[in-house]
Amino acid sequence: MSAALEPKRTVAELKELRRLTGDENGAQRIAFTSTWLSARAWLREKLQALPVEIHPDEAGNIWATLTGKSDRALIIGGHMDSVPNGGWLDGCLNVLAGVEILRRINAQYGGKPPVTVRLVDWADEEGARFGKSLFGSSACSGTLDLDEARGLKDRDGIALPEALKKVGIDFAGVKACGRELKNAAAYIELHIEQGPVLLDLGLPLGAVLGTFGVERHAITFRGQAAHSGSTPMNRRKDAFLAAAKMSPEIYGIARRSGNGVCTIGSCATKPGIVTSVVEECRITLDQRHLDAAALARMLREAREASERFAREGSVDVGWERLWHIEPRPFHRDLIELCDEAIRETVGTSHRLPSGPLHDAAEVAGAGIPTVMMFVQSLHGISHNKIEDTKEEHLEQCVSAFDRLAEKAMAWISAQPPRR
Repeated sequence: MSAALEPKRTVAELKELRRLTGDENGAQRIAFTSTWLSARAWLREKLQALPVEIHPDEAGNIWATLTGKSDRALIIGGHMDSVPNGGWLDGCLNVLAGVEILRRINAQYGGKPPVTVRLVDWADEEGARFGKSLFGSSACSGTLDLDEARGLKDRDGIALPEALKKVGIDFAGVKACGRELKNAAAYIELHIEQGPVLLDLGLPLGAVLGTFGVERHAITFRGQAAHSGSTPMNRRKDAFLAAAKMSPEIYGIARRSGNGVCTIGSCATKPGIVTSVVEECRITLDQRHLDAAALARMLREAREASERFAREGSVDVGWERLWHIEPRPFHRDLIELCDEAIRETVGTSHRLPSGPLHDAAEVAGAGIPTVMMFVQSLHGISHNKIEDTKEEHLEQCVSAFDRLAEKAMAWISAQPPRR
């Protein structure tokens, strides 16, 4: 570890931010709110002690740039926003570790590193207020659907464009921020795992292989309403019975897929009264896998199962796609470097996929070599005020992430010049 790197300072700053922007229920840094703005102002104060250029882009992402001898850039990414009543580490750990790495690089290279190093605080990664995750990074990558986003409203009926205007962002021009990726040569991101894999293995750190692809659908079974007292069991066309069979089936589908996951997250019935056989049952299905072919197979098996259960129950079934994103595998070379950095810091590493989405998925989707590093999550939980990580592990993740940054700079320098 470089003498200029102080992981304990990062932990102290995380605690300072928690005092400033949290309460007894957890973190309250919801994007486009006053608390989020105050958190960003606090971040800017930290960055102003460094010889970096700081500016917001058209989507509200904040960039801090330490110009190097080459314009090819290593980007370190994270997000300051949180979910309501969120954990104290989700998102901001990435950013504050990045600040500490900028301090180390500036001190070691006298303000002129071999490549340009940029820290970005992505706007509204969580999507907590408007239901649209990865807003800033998807605007930057070019995948943001403006027509869809234009119609998003929060629970108070405020539309996303209106909320953006209040913080100085012109919704119509948000995709212009894509120019920020012009010289991007590599992207790295640190994050609390949010799950129990590293915890169960007893390991502090892991190298992330990529983010899962997602297939999200609504499945509606339609039968026939009938009196619950006068309709014999063998004469019923029970939409709920067909839908209920999907629950154990998706666990079998996930098990056969290897590392995939499937979740039925909601169920609604009509007419929804105790004295009627269910005429209509709508369930939502979320399926995720790192391998595109496996994800497609999981979806096909779920469709086939729903049609089989519909036939067995003499009901109809229809599917509606709610959302889809391709798997985002990370760059092979950077995964190796991440693995090396972890082993050099704590002795043992583990490679794992990310079930949750992250801004890194959008950057990787834009064709920029990308990797993430995970640090163990106590309780295996996030998006909750009890989210936590041992301080020892927090300090180790800052050290390992710093090693990864140094390795990534060397990797960028060794790449052939762009044509």
